[in-house]
Amino acid sequence: MAKNICDVTCIHEDRVKRIKQELSQQPFPEVSTLYKLLADKNRLQIAYALLIEDELCVCDIAAIIDATTATTSHHLRQLYKAGIATFRKKGKLVYYSLADEHIQQLIQQAFRHMKEHPVHV
Repeated sequence: MAKNICDVTCIHEDRVKRIKQELSQQPFPEVSTLYKLLADKNRLQIAYALLIEDELCVCDIAAIIDATTATTSHHLRQLYKAGIATFRKKGKLVYYSLADEHIQQLIQQAFRHMKEHPVHV
């Protein structure tokens, strides 16, 4: 059976230095937080629902994910604080939508990838 590790140690210093430099300039904590927020099933369902329907009120989102409006509002607040969702108030209703095209693409690509390459854990 083939081992999937190197049999010898051979560090390519130029590559390592270049990549470490690039890594040091990237916002890893923020991106990690983004993925952690979307790792929650309810928040991911909310994001996907907002992908399907550009804008939904809190009550509709709560019904979609089978949660209370209080729980749903908590999830939406977290998505808003992370820059994943945005909202507007109209009278007594609050409507949420995905923040921008980047978030829409992130959600779309993740689901497209899973359909093509399902994870078997």
